[in-house]
Amino acid sequence: MSIPKRKLGRTGVEVTVFGLGGEGILRTHGYENQAYQLINRAIDLGVNYFESARAYSGSEAYYGLALKERRKDLFLTSKSHARDRRGAWSHLQETLKNMKTDHLDLWQVHDVRTPEDVGEIFGPQGAIEAFMEAKKKGLTRFVGVTGHDDPLITRRCIETFDFDTVLIPVNPAEPVYKSYIDQVIPVAAKKGMGIVAMKVYLRGFAAKLPWFSSMEPFFRFALSQPVSLAVIGCDDVEQLEQNVAFARAFRPMSEDEKQDLIDDVYPYGRKLMYYKP
Repeated sequence: MSIPKRKLGRTGVEVTVFGLGGEGILRTHGYENQAYQLINRAIDLGVNYFESARAYSGSEAYYGLALKERRKDLFLTSKSHARDRRGAWSHLQETLKNMKTDHLDLWQVHDVRTPEDVGEIFGPQGAIEAFMEAKKKGLTRFVGVTGHDDPLITRRCIETFDFDTVLIPVNPAEPVYKSYIDQVIPVAAKKGMGIVAMKVYLRGFAAKLPWFSSMEPFFRFALSQPVSLAVIGCDDVEQLEQNVAFARAFRPMSEDEKQDLIDDVYPYGRKLMYYKP
């Protein structure tokens, strides 16, 4: 059974509803063999969306070692957390070198959190200038933005610039506090953006909730929103195969099922989403 695909918004590209995130075992150094096996197993299973970031330890280099001739069949993404044009452009050169590719399919402004970030990114000599130039020169096909902390900041970004995609948290704890589901998804969907879900398992905390024997309800919840796919980092091949199985078996949740899951998580939602160790 193949993994279902959805269009990544107005890009028109069809991506698998599960994408391999750049965290988990990929956000390390010194695990080349394990990373190689994980990435290539994902390709063998039919995954076509692969994510990384300049900030993710050795993740980009792992992809560079693993993809080789398989690169042409994949949708490859990375991110820059630089706020100025020069820094972002330098990040892009490092990313392309590490990933051993001449272009990205999607390059994303990473983790915009504050009004100060917004002012720098979109101001004179801001990072967005590098992103625009990269797209013009064919060094990236599409440009996106990611938001992790404040949906109002993310919404401000997508209202300021015509991004192709947005990467945001999507899980049943979101409605508790600062909800990306309520504040960002409707705006992004109206603009025809590709919406990519992350933090589907509440940054891993969902596994600590004793009444859930499987993470599948959280996966189903995310994909039952108007998103293109969910990106999930995996610690090993077993986790990868489990997520692929969830994707292959996906069936949408009813509104009642979604609300039941929100209610189950609600008492712990704010702590799970915003706890700082």
